[in-house]
Amino acid sequence: MNTLKAATIAVVAAALAGSAGGAAKGGFSLDVLLDGRIRPEYCARGSVYVEAVRGRPYVLRITNPLPVRVAVALAVDGLNTLDAGRSSARSAPKWVLGPYETLDVPGWQVSGSDARRFVFTGERSSYGAWLGSTANLGVIEAVFFREKPRPIRVAPQSIAPRTMDSSGNAPAPGTDGLVGGVPGGVGSVQRSEVAEKSASAGKGLSDEYAATGIGERTRHDVEWTDFDLEERPAASIRVRYEFREQLVRLGVLPDAPDPLTRREGARGFEGRYCPEPGGGR
Repeated sequence: MNTLKAATIAVVAAALAGSAGGAAKGGFSLDVLLDGRIRPEYCARGSVYVEAVRGRPYVLRITNPLPVRVAVALAVDGLNTLDAGRSSARSAPKWVLGPYETLDVPGWQVSGSDARRFVFTGERSSYGAWLGSTANLGVIEAVFFREKPRPIRVAPQSIAPRTMDSSGNAPAPGTDGLVGGVPGGVGSVQRSEVAEKSASAGKGLSDEYAATGIGERTRHDVEWTDFDLEERPAASIRVRYEFREQLVRLGVLPDAPDPLTRREGARGFEGRYCPEPGGGR
């Protein structure tokens, strides 16, 4: 099977597996999956929250509702999922989705064939702490850009061969971008203009708060592709994540009754007779 066919099959499989839902804007969506299931979302304090589960790997699902290709800048803890860089959404490397396509991103892309899984962890054990970039822990963001319409061109009678650079490779055409990965096949991602690394220090970190670590290696093939972005993003979706205790503190989730308080309210005598199974007296 050649690369083109593998990419096509993988895209179809991803699209069929996807289900729009979760954080959405104009039909675009960003979901957090745990064990293949979309995590419940809670709208509070002007944000969308999901509960992180310590030590568990998760997957991010992005959906394109349009009949045209889109490129998605996808960041976790402020780090681009393709190169761990810090840049603007427009200049960042991006995942490219075909028309109506849904894509599952399992982790940090570390090569053209492998990713390292996203894992919920504490701040001190996070990938951001290892890289020294901790200013944006606890947030996932996806920014979607449409592809510019391509002009229809009439092919000339003869076409000159493309020139090669000194290494024997054809130079890449001018473009804003690179690639999007597809589980089990070859996807495409958009080439970066900027690969800036953050120099923020990781001081005052606490494992009481959720962040994302770098987990086990998994197969995730990608390839480079050309993509010409529209000037403005079509949508931007942001999701905050925290462990349950912090969601309770923020008032996002209700506080569970304290077991000791419940026991302090216990009484020895309340009913008149002992009840019988089946409702008899």
